[in-house]
Amino acid sequence: MKRILILGASGFIGNTLYKELNSYYDTFGTYFTKKGFGQNHHFFHFDMKEGGLEDIIKEVKPKLIISALRGPFDALIETHQFLIDLIGRSNCRLIFLSSANVFDTFEHFPSYEYDKTLSESIYGRFKIKIENDLLRLPPAKFVLARLPMVYGNHSPRIQELDQAINTNQPIEVFPNTIINVNNDIKLSQQIHYIINQQLTGIFHLGSTDLIHHFDFIKLMVQRRYQRKAIYKQVYTTNQMRYMAVLAKENKLPNNLLFSYTEILDDLTLVKKDF
Repeated sequence: MKRILILGASGFIGNTLYKELNSYYDTFGTYFTKKGFGQNHHFFHFDMKEGGLEDIIKEVKPKLIISALRGPFDALIETHQFLIDLIGRSNCRLIFLSSANVFDTFEHFPSYEYDKTLSESIYGRFKIKIENDLLRLPPAKFVLARLPMVYGNHSPRIQELDQAINTNQPIEVFPNTIINVNNDIKLSQQIHYIINQQLTGIFHLGSTDLIHHFDFIKLMVQRRYQRKAIYKQVYTTNQMRYMAVLAKENKLPNNLLFSYTEILDDLTLVKKDF
């Protein structure tokens, strides 16, 4: 059975991936601060600032590493430089979860897999730095998965919305930003398919259609909470801005494609009472 190591497996996306893959592969993960993982022999404590990843990899002997790490940018860059060097000289592959923010300078159009990356944000430039290092590897060695905004009933974004509704606080929205979206469950199924089919290259994993960020949040609030909300409209540009990653070259099967309305459906299955 293929051994998989998920870096950041205690986080929102990493833990969903662990739950999806654990029944099919010999799956291991790392955690940093969250309690409850120390008793699981498939989880290892990992602090990027202290190191120790090489020892974990020697013990697990993974054939595939998935990076869902979050943390200080300097430590993340150093960790991924180590990983990329390791992948280049070993019988192992890497799936790196990147972001639509690598295109956050561009206006007027969504971005596709082989479009040039350019970012004006610190977060976007950090992701580009790791992407550029990764792209120097042979294509068979990696999957670069760019993600739009990822939601889920237990996601940080939804927890913030729940809190804002509960305390009657304003919700920050971006009227001039056009997005596509994903959720944790659909994303984990897409990653599972990529692993199972041994696919490589660049993948854009989001809904096939687009919507204004403000409109998406308004629809979610209406359907999830069934009440009005206070909105704080933030204009980062006078022009329409796309924070959307669409697939053109590397499309997944139709059963793994979805619209933003399906994401809304998943987020509003359970009525929230406040």
